[in-house]
Amino acid sequence: MTVAIIDYGSGNLRSAAKAFERAAAEIELDVPVTVTGNAAALAQASHIVLPGVGAFGDCRRGLDALPGMVEALERQVIDGGKPFLGICVGMQLMATRGLEHGRHDGLGWIAGEVVALEPANGTLKVPHMGWNELAPTAPDHPFFAGVPAGAHTYFVHSYGFACADPDQALATTEYGGTVTAVVGRDNLLGTQFHPEKSQAVGLRLIANFLQWRP
Repeated sequence: MTVAIIDYGSGNLRSAAKAFERAAAEIELDVPVTVTGNAAALAQASHIVLPGVGAFGDCRRGLDALPGMVEALERQVIDGGKPFLGICVGMQLMATRGLEHGRHDGLGWIAGEVVALEPANGTLKVPHMGWNELAPTAPDHPFFAGVPAGAHTYFVHSYGFACADPDQALATTEYGGTVTAVVGRDNLLGTQFHPEKSQAVGLRLIANFLQWRP
């Protein structure tokens, strides 16, 4: 069992790797965590993580710049069925397209668009930054095992995932309206929030992902 965190020049990969190592240690799993930009490394991984910070288009270009990486993701995740977790913009890249500073194609794994946050409450600022309550709409999903009701996670984003199929929004949060917090289907998961910055709740979610056998 090995976790591959994809390095395409976006995100604090050190904090993500440390969080995965700590979560594994807390449940006594011996799981090597590799940060890599090498597409071939995905073949050896049991779990694949795509982080992301910044603008959708910039992140997509960064991913495309890694030789063979998009093809390797398709082969290992979509064809091979390996558990996959997208974090923040890494989650958004799973969409059909992103509408941040123009139209940009996503990976097309979960149908929907990434659109600007427009809180109904004018006093709420964008970007949405801080702790918000996580409200699972699919509470029986193994990803949420042991996560208490009313748990909070840490968000930093200006755009949100509008799922074409509401059943693929596995959790929401409220920020001047309903905002998608977790997406998923089959072997795919994505979090709009940062589990690596979400303290005990984030570590629990990471541990659940590591133990997940979709």
